[in-house]
Amino acid sequence: METTNYKKADVKIVDYTSDHKKRFIEINEAWITKDFVLEEIDKRELYNPEENILKGGGAILIALHKNEPIGTCALVNMGNGEYELIKMAVDEKARGLKIGKLLGLKALERAKFLGAKKVILHSNTKFSAIAIQLYIKLGFKEIPLIKSEFERANIKMEINFK
Repeated sequence: METTNYKKADVKIVDYTSDHKKRFIEINEAWITKDFVLEEIDKRELYNPEENILKGGGAILIALHKNEPIGTCALVNMGNGEYELIKMAVDEKARGLKIGKLLGLKALERAKFLGAKKVILHSNTKFSAIAIQLYIKLGFKEIPLIKSEFERANIKMEINFK
C-alpha cells in the first residue's frame, strides 16, 4: 500500500466479515502497541470479534480502499440502549483523508439504527489528542471517568440521541 494512491473517493464503509479479521487485528494492534500495551480486553475483542463484539448485538465497520481494509470501528452493545465505540483506527499510511470521521459518522448512524440511546467511548488525552478532537466534532462530550476496563483510558466521552 502506498500513501500516494489513496483517494477519499475510493473509500467505502462495509460491514465486517471474517475476511477482514487479519486486517482488523493488524490495524488495531499497530495503533495500540505504538504508545500502549495490548490489554486482555483488547485481545478478547481483536482475536475473537464474532464472539466478543458481534454476538451480543454489536457491529464492526471496515473502511475499504479498493477492497483493502484501511480502517476499523466497532460498537459493543452494553445493554439498556448503550453502546461503546471501540477499535476506531485507520492504517497509518491512509491517515489524513478523514477516514476516521467517515467511520465515526457511519458508526453513529449504525448505533441509532440499532436503537442506541447513547454511545460512550474511552480514550487517552495524551496519545490520542487528534482522536479526542474528532470525537468532539462528532458530538461527544466529556463525562466523569469512574472506571474503565482499559488501563490506558484517562477520558470518557458520550453522545446522547434524543
